[in-house]
Amino acid sequence: MSLFEPFQLPFMARALVELVILGALAGTVGVLVLLRRLAFASDTLTHTVFPGVVIGYLMAGDGGIFWGALAAGVVTAVLLTLLTHRRRVSEDAALAMLLTTLFAIGVVLVSRQTGYTSDLTAFLFGRVLTVTGEQLAETAVVTVLVVALLAALRRPLLMRAFDPEGARAAGVPVGLLDLVSNVVIALVVVAAVRAVGTILVIALLIVPAAAARALSDRLAVIVPLACLIGAAGGWLGLAASYEASVEHGLRLASGGTVVLVLVALYGLAAAAGAARRRIRLGHTGAGLEALR
Repeated sequence: MSLFEPFQLPFMARALVELVILGALAGTVGVLVLLRRLAFASDTLTHTVFPGVVIGYLMAGDGGIFWGALAAGVVTAVLLTLLTHRRRVSEDAALAMLLTTLFAIGVVLVSRQTGYTSDLTAFLFGRVLTVTGEQLAETAVVTVLVVALLAALRRPLLMRAFDPEGARAAGVPVGLLDLVSNVVIALVVVAAVRAVGTILVIALLIVPAAAARALSDRLAVIVPLACLIGAAGGWLGLAASYEASVEHGLRLASGGTVVLVLVALYGLAAAAGAARRRIRLGHTGAGLEALR
């Protein structure tokens, strides 16, 4: 079966477009997460939007999920920024408190709505094959906003990532930049919540950027490479899930398959990066021998 054949079906084509957009979005933001070492903060944000998803669903059905997740994501980003900038509360303690408290609220709300439990818990793992045109439009709008924001604030964000003390001394509003970073991560989670779920979105944020970092040391290369790896993981994961389910009768969850493909791509990237470094060291050693 061709890798393109499954996507002749409309629902598969929509799923592919959604994952390609999300791959590019998460790949871009994932580089910021990698530079700032915000993996735990990203994990916290992926969990704390869950009560917003539940409340939005209970108030307005499927149409309320995006807005509920958006509200919860922004509130969490603000709380996270405030808590982590207080000297009396360590960053990991603040993250743990937010994660456990807000996620527990979502679980309690689900447990009280037994008729909707299966529908709501599906948003932990996503339903990429049910993506609609409206969801595609929402994801595209979020992607444009996030990329434009990161491009506009590129220099101060890089200064904050590489030299926070120097940034403060230069008058850069570090607290505001931290809030922007947290909001941007929350927006990625909001965009991905119905497709890959609040749990699996962390893989989209972390794995493509880590794979790109293993292949290159240049930021100008890492960002587009992370986007490409994220999009390729979505495409190959969907194709593998379809092939296993339709051709071989082996049901594989699309979201989980995408994550496994991304991890496999990271493994290949790490191996290629290690080989590149060995070759470089070999050339350096040969050059030194020639000088003796």
